[in-house]
Amino acid sequence: MNRSGPTDGRPPSELIDQRIAELGDWRGDTLGRMRALIHEAAPDVVEEWKWGIPVWSHDGILCTGETYKAKVKLTFAKGAALDDPTGLFNASLDGNTRRALDIGEGQDVDADAFRSLVRAAVALNAIGTKARTRRSK
Repeated sequence: MNRSGPTDGRPPSELIDQRIAELGDWRGDTLGRMRALIHEAAPDVVEEWKWGIPVWSHDGILCTGETYKAKVKLTFAKGAALDDPTGLFNASLDGNTRRALDIGEGQDVDADAFRSLVRAAVALNAIGTKARTRRSK
């Protein structure tokens, strides 16, 4: 699987579908399930393909979806600024900006809490967009 190669003009959603299918195991199932939850939380989310991985954006990057041998990692670009009352974030906790959710095989993720986290990320990005718009006027 080519993680950083050209997209050959294919839409990001097709590349994400391909990544999920190529994995062919619990990681593909998990990435697909988390992708669906992202779309439920933010129906107008934009799917992108950057750095050879899926990226979900809404007025800026919300999160990326990486897959490794033993985990699926969802990294929220501005995760350190998000409230996480249920403690979903379990990786990249020392940084000043990002936070991540590592999901191992058989691990269940609280769908409601995850959707809330995505909605909070959308709201945070919207605040930044409004501030940039005001400064440019």
